[in-house]
Parts: sequence; structure tokens; C-alpha cells
Amino acid sequence: MAKKSKIAKNEQRKRIVARHAARRAELKSVLASPRATAEEKAAARAELGRQPRDASATRVRNRDSLDGRPRGHLRRFGLSRVNVRAQAHAGHLPGVTKSSW
Repeated sequence: MAKKSKIAKNEQRKRIVARHAARRAELKSVLASPRATAEEKAAARAELGRQPRDASATRVRNRDSLDGRPRGHLRRFGLSRVNVRAQAHAGHLPGVTKSSW
């Protein structure tokens, strides 16, 4: 089980990313545009630099939805490897069967 403070901080980051996503996309499109002037690109870069660090989506950590474990996360299930195994053995994941050969 992860610390509750780490889980809460990650949820806060998700909210900040969602709040700034549209504006960040606009600024990034200006930076990628070949038609933008150097002044426009410099202004966009400066505004991106003024935004909070947590506005970047790369700062959000994928965590287990049950206990918040940060390592061994499987996107398909939204769980860590530990909980995927436990849930699969309990029969709570439809279509997942225990492999044996």
C-alpha cells in the first residue's frame, strides 16, 4: 500500500494537467508550426515555462487503482502485477485464466 499522501499528490497532478491541457496544446502547436515567427515561438516557450511544473502530463504517475502501488503497473487492467495476479486467481477479471502447461 502506497502512502496516502503520494496517492493524493498524484490525483492533484491529474487535476492540474486536465486544467492546463488545452492551453499547453495550443502553445505546443505554435512551437511545432513552421509558419510561426521566432517571436511567437519565443513567447510560447516563455509561457510554457511560466506554467506550473505539474501541468505537464509526464509528471503523472501510473498507479494501481486498488492500493496505489507505483511499480509493476499494467495499463490493460489499471492494476499492479501483484493485484492482477490476485484478482485473476479470484476470478474477478473476465477473460483472464491461469496459464498451465
